[in-house]
Amino acid sequence: MDTHLLGAHFSIAKGLAEALYTARSYGCSALQIFTKNASTWKERVLKPHDTESFAQARRETGITAVASHTAYLINLAAVTPKKQALSYQALKAELLRSNTLDIPMVVLHPGSHMNAGQASGVEKITRSLNTLFAETPDVTSRLLLETTAGQGSSIGHTFEHLAAILDGIENPQRIGVCFDSCHVFAAGYDLRTRTTYDQTMQAFDMAIGFDQLHLIHLNDALKPLGSKVDRHTHIGKGHIGIQGFTHIMNDSRLTHIPKIIETPKGKGRTDFDKLNLNRLRGLIRPKQ
Repeated sequence: MDTHLLGAHFSIAKGLAEALYTARSYGCSALQIFTKNASTWKERVLKPHDTESFAQARRETGITAVASHTAYLINLAAVTPKKQALSYQALKAELLRSNTLDIPMVVLHPGSHMNAGQASGVEKITRSLNTLFAETPDVTSRLLLETTAGQGSSIGHTFEHLAAILDGIENPQRIGVCFDSCHVFAAGYDLRTRTTYDQTMQAFDMAIGFDQLHLIHLNDALKPLGSKVDRHTHIGKGHIGIQGFTHIMNDSRLTHIPKIIETPKGKGRTDFDKLNLNRLRGLIRPKQ
């Protein structure tokens, strides 16, 4: 099993617990899942069997670095009251469900301001999260705001966007950040050379701080630097290239942070998860 807390986003089609066993079969020490259908508002109600089998799978696999990813429909910066209310309730349900499963991290795309302006969007997101955290005082799952690529009116494609939300949270122990390599690259932060990688990480540390970083998504970018287009591709086969991932995999500041691939699965005979995970493992240099 990985010492680097490396894993992938795995399907729950055969059950929540099965995702953990799948992760183990790939030698993973971390994984990410959806706890429900990510493309619908319909919620999943956990049965006692779901919780018990998931806990048993955690014990049997020894995998504790688990993240859930929220539904794609959620937008806390929505301009219509109905969409705002649906988003809030969906996020609350996800937090409660993940907490019941003892999942330590819940990943959220911050939202889109829908042409109402970044400041308005940040304010709505911050206010909603403060209300949510006040209403769920017993939840221990930490909500992670994911860096975004900058498509449309999305919030989170600059480190300062996320910092503005974090600064307004009244319970800072409830929140953190997920760094997505494809998204930050698409947003204009270069990871390819030693110099540009160091500049990007310095910018992150200055705006947010490594103490707020709890999860990393490792995805290569199908589109060029600054494209604002969120399209993942296989490690080393996109515009970031293998050198960028070499920097990440050997950055001592990131060794303890779980790293998850969300690269395309493919439908042919090639096991792309195995290919991408092994490619990343092969980049790790022995400690001197």
